[in-house]
Parts: sequence; C-alpha cells; structure tokens
Amino acid sequence: MAAVGVLIVLIACDAAQQQGHGTATPTAASTTKAGAGKVPSPAVAVGSTDHSITVGGKKRTYRLYRPANLSMSKPVPLVVMLHGALGDGLQAEMAYGWNAEADRKGFVVAYPDGLLRSWVVSADCCGPSAHGGVDDVAFIKDMVAAVSDDLPIDPARTYATGISNGGMLAYRLACDSDTFAAIGVVSGKLLGQCPSPAPISVIHVHGTGDDIVPYDGKPGKMNNDGVGLIPVRIDGGSVPDQIANWRKVARCAAPQTHTSGSVTTSLAHCPDGRDVELITVAGAGHQWPGGTPMPAVEKLLGLPAPSTALNATDTIWQFFSAHPRKG
Repeated sequence: MAAVGVLIVLIACDAAQQQGHGTATPTAASTTKAGAGKVPSPAVAVGSTDHSITVGGKKRTYRLYRPANLSMSKPVPLVVMLHGALGDGLQAEMAYGWNAEADRKGFVVAYPDGLLRSWVVSADCCGPSAHGGVDDVAFIKDMVAAVSDDLPIDPARTYATGISNGGMLAYRLACDSDTFAAIGVVSGKLLGQCPSPAPISVIHVHGTGDDIVPYDGKPGKMNNDGVGLIPVRIDGGSVPDQIANWRKVARCAAPQTHTSGSVTTSLAHCPDGRDVELITVAGAGHQWPGGTPMPAVEKLLGLPAPSTALNATDTIWQFFSAHPRKG
C-alpha cells in the first residue's frame, strides 16, 4: 500500500510539472552505437529522434533534440535533461521547455530514459532498479559518448540537469564522473558520499514548501525507508547544509546572498572560475518553477501551483552558458 501511495504521488508530481511548450514533433528514429566513428555531416536528423545503446547488457534508450537553426560547422553545447521518478525522456521533453530554450540559445538536448522510469542513485533510491545493480552513471556517460560520435558536441560545454530523482542522478554524475562542466538540480539532493567531486559548477533550485524532498532535510512523504516494492529513502541533511558542504569541498569563497521577492540567491565563487549557486523559492513545492498550473491534480494531492517567481529552465541555461569547463 505504501508503494502504491508513492506511485500516485510521483505520477501526479510529474504531471503537475508539465509546461506545455517547447515540444518538437518527432522527425525520425535511429539507433546509435557508442564508439561509432565520426561522420563528415551530422548523423542525427533535425528535430526529435529516438536512439538506443547497450550498457551493461541492457538496452538503454534516449531522445535527442537538434534545433533546425543550429549550425553543426563547429562544436556545440549539450544539455542532458534527467526526468523525475516515473517520468521518461518524452515526458521531460514535453514538460520543462528545454527544446524551446535550445532553439533560442543554440544547443542540443538529450532526454534519457531511466529503467522502469527511475534512476538508481543509492541502494534505497529509486524504484525497483535500485535492487538490480543498474549503473545509470555509466549509461549517461556512454550516451554522451554516443551523441558525441554523431554530432560535434563540445566536451567543455556538456551539462546535466534534472528534477527530483533526476536531480539526484545529476549529483551522482558530478561525484562519479568527469563528463560535465556543470550540473543543475531542481527539487533534488545528493544521496551518498561525495568526498572528491570533479571540478564542476553547480546550480540548485529548491522550494521551501517541498514535502517530497524537503528543503529542511526532514523525511518526505515519499520516504518508505527502503521497505516495499518501490525502494525510496531520501536522507542526507538539509539542502543548505548540503550546499555548504559542497562549497567546502570545492574550496569556494563565502557566498553572496540577495533576495528579490520570494527568490533568494546565494552565490559562491570557487577556484578556476567555478560557482556554486543555491536558489531558494519561498513557499514553492515539489515542482519545476515556471510550470503550467494543473488545478485538478494540485487539489487532489494538496500541492501548491508551480511558482511563477522563476523560470528554472532559462535560469539554469544562463548558469550553464557562463560556466564552460576551463582548460
């Protein structure tokens, strides 16, 4: 019963985050293989395409969005958008406005699919795959390599962002790989140890009213302490404490904080041009800020409407574009 409740909450949360814009009509389907040779012209069609690779003996799938107006004559940025629990790549493509942002700002977006609609970020999170030895960090690294085989991706401008369970995977990517120049996390947190992350910039967006992944570190209403069919256990302290620890490990200077309306930004500069930024949205719940309200779902689950105080997609991209990997 607890597992069913978790499923209902997560499905509704993903639905409540829908933005309803920036969606491309699929134009082609193809299969790419990691390690394929470079091609003289891009092998990926304009628009949205479906792809697969094999990682750890499992077929893994992802969607790729290539803007029609983006020149492939020189290396281009890549953003990996990681869906939340019970979402998938198509849902993420439809929900968070990244295609429209890519059209405006000029980059490629990848939307990977978690096995059984979840990402493994710890022994207790999240979903049935957490018991199956799935290596999602390896999948994302191999996916980036596969995309880079088919398109001229700039390794110094390769970024990962995600919401909730997807944000947790973004943190694991920062801890367990050196693939990304920066990560962006919305309504997620770091699970597990991360004593020596690769040099990377971090932007984290979180609402103080989030009761799924609470800002203050208390157990959220999706926690079942790893018991049941859907292992979900989220711990690790409060968001501000985690960001403070990350800044300490990254040897950052003291943060500068300012508040505008309900949005408080705390920015710390770190060595080699890196930054760690925490954006707190007062009263916002478990959501992607700037999303389209869904009153029926919000009423059913007692969720607040998405905050209009911040456009998380544009905010995260501005951070990414200012933080390529140095050297």
